[in-house]
Amino acid sequence: MNPSLFCNFEHIIKDPQGTLVMDIKKLAREVFEIEAKEIASLSHKLTDDFENAIHAIHQSSGKLIVSGMGKSGIIGKKIAATLASTGTPSFFLHPGEAYHGDLGMIEENDIVLLISNSGETDEVLKLIPFLKHQKNCTVSMSGNEESTLAKNTKYHLNVSVEKEACPLFLAPTSSTTATLVMGDAIAVTLMKLRNFKEENFAKFHPGGSLGRRLLTTVGDVMKKLELPTTKPNATIKEVIQRITEGKLGLVVVLDESRIKGVITDGDIRRAMESREKEFFGLFAKDLMSLHPKLIHENEKLITASSIMSENKINSLLVVNATNNFVGVVQMYDLGI
Repeated sequence: MNPSLFCNFEHIIKDPQGTLVMDIKKLAREVFEIEAKEIASLSHKLTDDFENAIHAIHQSSGKLIVSGMGKSGIIGKKIAATLASTGTPSFFLHPGEAYHGDLGMIEENDIVLLISNSGETDEVLKLIPFLKHQKNCTVSMSGNEESTLAKNTKYHLNVSVEKEACPLFLAPTSSTTATLVMGDAIAVTLMKLRNFKEENFAKFHPGGSLGRRLLTTVGDVMKKLELPTTKPNATIKEVIQRITEGKLGLVVVLDESRIKGVITDGDIRRAMESREKEFFGLFAKDLMSLHPKLIHENEKLITASSIMSENKINSLLVVNATNNFVGVVQMYDLGI
C-alpha cells in the first residue's frame, strides 16, 4: 500500500506481514477525542439567550416547531422527537415544505427553532419574514453569532466548533454532534422544569419496556387458564401431577377459591431429600408454604417486578377485589 495515499502518516502501521495498513482504531479514537472536546466547549458558549429561550418555551401555550435543512434537518428531527417524548409538544417542519404551503402549521403562539450551522441557509432564512409578521418567538442554533439567522431571531444558541472530525473538514461531524447535544440540553432542562417523571415518559412510550411496566396491569399478562390448583388433602402424587401439567413450576393449594398456600417444584425436591422415608405419605397441606406472595390483578407490572426482586422469587399469585385466586404472573411475563 502506498503511504502517499494517506493524508496523515501517523495513521499508517505495518501488519504482521509487513504490509502498510491504516490504523483503524486510532482513527476512531481521534474522532471521539475531537468531538468530545467540541462538546465540552459548548458549556462556555452558553449565554443568557439559552436561559431566556428555555423560559419562553416552558411558559408557552403553543408547540415548539423545529426546522432545518440537510444534516441540520436530520438533527432537528431528532431534537423534536426527544422534546415530544419528554413533555414538550414539538414536531419537525421541513423549511422547503413550509415555504411551499405548510406555514399554516405554525400558529401564533408557537415557538420556532431554526437550525443552520452557517446561519445562511436560504430555505431557512425564507421563513423569517412570515415568522416576524405572525410575531412568533424564534430561537436559532448556528455556528456563527454574526450570521443572518442569528441576527434575525429573538434568541441565538451558539453551536460553533473549531474542528470537524472529518479529515477533509467538509462533512458535518463535530458540528452536528454539538447541535444534537444543545438540543438534548434544551430537552433535559425542560424536563426538570416540568418535573417530568417516569410515569409521564411511559405515557408517550407505551410500547417500550418502561411503558409496559408502568402502564400495563398484572391482569393484562397473568396466566388465568388451566391454572395448577389442588386441595389441602391432595396426595403427593396428585401434587406432582398438577405441577407437571401446569408447567408453571408450582401448584396453588385452595380451599374453594381462597388461597391456603403454594407448593413449588423446589419444595418437592427439598422434601424428597429431607423427608425421604415419609415422602410418599405426605399431603399438600404438609408441604405448602402458608404465606405466598400475592398481588392484586389491577397492580402495575412495575409493582410486580419490585415484589419479585425484593423477595428473590419469580412468581406471584394474583387475586381479585374479593381476594379470590384468579391467576399467576411470572418474571418472564413482565417483559423486562
